Amino acid sequence: MVATDFDAEREFEEGFSAQPVYRNDRVKVVLGFFRPEQFIPVHAPSSDLVVTIVEGSGIVRDGDEDRSVEQGDVVVVPADEDRGIKAGDAGLEATLVTAPPPTDAEHEPVRRGLKQGQFEPE
Repeated sequence: MVATDFDAEREFEEGFSAQPVYRNDRVKVVLGFFRPEQFIPVHAPSSDLVVTIVEGSGIVRDGDEDRSVEQGDVVVVPADEDRGIKAGDAGLEATLVTAPPPTDAEHEPVRRGLKQGQFEPE
């Protein structure tokens, strides 16, 4: 069994922080920590995503829709749909579960968006 909590894993970086909790060939679980306005850029990997908001608020991109989220919300974005997460004014903490884990190549738009400082990378 793998067990942890947000207080033990909380870490903030220049960009959003994704602290790994568990990973195998079928699933990846991370705790996401976002300061105000930090984000995971929009991308569309071939994996399902489940986001559970533990603290704060923001938006989750689901296809072409931005959904407002706050503490207690659970959002599921199907594989191959555009997705991204952006914290609101108070920041955001969430559990992020992807199944199967995205490939390194599928995360290229994330790296590009962070480098460009854009939620929707070109």
